[in-house]
Amino acid sequence: MDRLPSGLLVGAMLRRANDAGGSGMVLAKGDAQAGGILALVVEDGRERLFERGLGPDGAPALIESTPRDDVTGYWQRRRARDPDLWVIELIVAGAQRLVAETIAAS
Repeated sequence: MDRLPSGLLVGAMLRRANDAGGSGMVLAKGDAQAGGILALVVEDGRERLFERGLGPDGAPALIESTPRDDVTGYWQRRRARDPDLWVIELIVAGAQRLVAETIAAS
């Protein structure tokens, strides 16, 4: 099965966050077709990073990649090494679930 374009997935997550009464923004714009997506989720005052990866069974899964400290520095270093990477911030209740439903399932 072909994956949906990254730009489409990012737009869907931003709209879903807005529709749920939260907010979302693009911190770094990546490749519209095939860029990876790193989602900075802010819930209950905590910042966590999630991205699409492969689970133990080889199926697409949501992977948490939050560093122990300096979340901003981490995503900026990742972005410097991968200019195609999208970085988005979502501030909304249930943001982790929203990301999982959008990027891990596509």
